[in-house]
Amino acid sequence: MKRYNLNGTFYYCPVDLTLHIVGGRWKGIVIWNLREGKKRFSELKRILVTINDKMLSQVLRELEEQGVVNRKVYEVVPPKVEYSLTEEGMKLLPIMQAMSEYGGKFEIE
Repeated sequence: MKRYNLNGTFYYCPVDLTLHIVGGRWKGIVIWNLREGKKRFSELKRILVTINDKMLSQVLRELEEQGVVNRKVYEVVPPKVEYSLTEEGMKLLPIMQAMSEYGGKFEIE
């Protein structure tokens, strides 16, 4: 039986591993909103209207640990941090695009 490893957690199905990365209420939405380029924490917060600071920080940290999001800290005052997709994160965009197209079928006019 094949096994897959992500940060010390083993999976027996690659779909399960992928769902772990993009699943949950916010991860997919964060990835989707970073597709257009770098965003600061406050920009993401404005886009994701109902997310609180703690949850956004947690989601970004998890995505960074999974190698999907890059966090760049600028040594300036006040502190400036930008988030962007890594090369691995960019590989998720076709999946996210397919999900967008599927979900778009349910648009209400």
